[in-house]
Amino acid sequence: MDGILPVVSLPIAVSGRNLLWRRMVIDDIRSDPDSQGGNYTKSPQSWFRGYTLVRMMIDGVPHLQALIPDRPAADRFIQDARQEADSIDPNDNLYSLESSQDYDPQPGLTSIRAKVLALNFSDDEFNPSELHVLDRLMPKVPHGRFIVQEGSETSYGHLTMAHPELWSQHVAEFMHELGDAPPKTSGR
Repeated sequence: MDGILPVVSLPIAVSGRNLLWRRMVIDDIRSDPDSQGGNYTKSPQSWFRGYTLVRMMIDGVPHLQALIPDRPAADRFIQDARQEADSIDPNDNLYSLESSQDYDPQPGLTSIRAKVLALNFSDDEFNPSELHVLDRLMPKVPHGRFIVQEGSETSYGHLTMAHPELWSQHVAEFMHELGDAPPKTSGR
C-alpha cells in the first residue's frame, strides 16, 4: 500500500478518557436489566440516558458553546440526542466499542513502510492533542507525519471526522504526495 491516513486516532492502546467513556457505555448497556444479554425487544433505557452524555462528549467544546447558548438550546440538544439514540441499535454500539479493545499499533510503528499522514483535531476530547502522543510517536514511523487541525465553533470535536468538508484539503494534499511517489516494483 502506498499510503495510510488514520483520522481521529492515536498510535497507542485505547486508554484514558477514550477507554473510560467506552467502558462506561458498555457497562450502562450490559448492566441494564432490560438489555437481556443483548436479546432485547426494545432498547434498554440506559442507552437513551447514556447516549446524551456520549453525544456531548464526542462533540467539540467550542462548537457546543456556540450551539447551546441557553436552556432551550440545551433541551433541544438533549431531545435530538435521544431521537438519534432511537435510530441506533445498542448492540451495534457495543460491537463498535468492544472491537477496539486490542487496538495498539505502537509496537509496530517502526515497521510501517507506507507513507502515513495522521490527522486529528484539537477539539477531539477522545484523542486529546495535549497528551502530545503524535509528537512523541509519529517520528518513529519512517515516512510518517501528522496534522492536528485546530478546532473551532464550526468543527465538531471527534465528530469532525464525519464532516470531510472541514478536512478534505489534507486528504487532497496527501493523495497528491502519493501520486508523486516513484512507481513500485515487484520484488520478484
